[in-house]
Amino acid sequence: MSTAAPAKPQKINLRRPDIMEVVQQQVKTHYRSQLVEYIRANGNIMSAGGLTIRLAKEFGFCYGVERAIDLAYAARKVFPDDKPIWLLGEIIHNPEVNDQIRAMGIKTTAQRPTDEELAKIQPEDVVIIPAFGTEVDTVKKIKDKGCIFVDTTCGDVMSVWKRVRQNAREAVTSIIHGKAWHEETMATSSQATAQHGHYLVVYNLQETDYVCDYFINGGDKAEFLEKFKGAYSDGFDPDVHLKAIGVANQTTMMRGETEEVQRRFKAAIEKKYGKPELNQHFRFFDTICGATQERQDALQNLLNEHMDLLIVVGGYNSSNTSHLAEMGEAKLPTYFIKNAAKMVGPDLIVHYNLHLKNEVETRNWLPGSEKMTIGITAGASCPNNLIEDAIRRLFELRGVCVQDLLDRAEA
Repeated sequence: MSTAAPAKPQKINLRRPDIMEVVQQQVKTHYRSQLVEYIRANGNIMSAGGLTIRLAKEFGFCYGVERAIDLAYAARKVFPDDKPIWLLGEIIHNPEVNDQIRAMGIKTTAQRPTDEELAKIQPEDVVIIPAFGTEVDTVKKIKDKGCIFVDTTCGDVMSVWKRVRQNAREAVTSIIHGKAWHEETMATSSQATAQHGHYLVVYNLQETDYVCDYFINGGDKAEFLEKFKGAYSDGFDPDVHLKAIGVANQTTMMRGETEEVQRRFKAAIEKKYGKPELNQHFRFFDTICGATQERQDALQNLLNEHMDLLIVVGGYNSSNTSHLAEMGEAKLPTYFIKNAAKMVGPDLIVHYNLHLKNEVETRNWLPGSEKMTIGITAGASCPNNLIEDAIRRLFELRGVCVQDLLDRAEA
């Protein structure tokens, strides 16, 4: 006797005004910063005790992140406490925010749940898709269970998916500028294979040049496939699937690098096929996240000012935050920290090394000069309260109580 599939629950509107009013007040309580608002209202500068803090003009939560957090909070408010709510991986790449989500009783799985994890999810359980999306196959497995979906996928990410699906339908291979191991890129690449298309992920300009050289001059196919192992679709053949390509990207990459990736592939296509044939073999769409670009532009402007060092606050696995740290490193001493506690004292800071991909200790990191200027920025997944904590800690290390400054300003 066959067993009927579970009935799929009705879609729940979590963005009703009455729900969101309560949710946004709760979110504000958890993540708002009076200090950050004060500094923003005063030209993004605060000085006391010989220390000047300069904030980038744009930093912290973007709209997509705020929306994802709002929806997760709304799910917890709308559904009964005994209703299981699952989150696929992390809602965003910030450990403090994810800890807060778990503290609300929302359970987490791996971004790509194992069969054992999927077995724990029951029909009509609530499943939250994070801001950077998830893979097509994972969505199908959970939908087949009859779960209630709360999809927080960012609109900018879905715009990339649309382009990748279009490429696949037209037998165009998607070249994705991104990190093959990143959740967003895995979700994006799955959109290509779901349409029976192909993809190849290139991480940087060196990999781009390797692919372009192979495309123009040929080479060792086995070496190519080994070099990009884990970064291309099943059945991908560079001798076949590079003849028509469309460049896409992980939305949080550096715009300048993505544009250069596009330029180099375009030049390779023109060299091989000639300019008149370009449109038959090459496509490109600008899909860099607007908020990512705003934060990069704001930091670039900040880096034009005099500063002794830069603090970048955010999750170590946050792509957009790591690019801000890269920008800073190219100009001045830069310390990438996930929270203020990493500034142990003026003689010790624990920070993330992008090259070693782990935390390191740096001694005597804080200049002992009478006057100093420190810049601060943060990725799109970092809440303002963590930025406040970092500012307070920096002043504290100079013997200044920030609360006294705020109290005097309000008097």
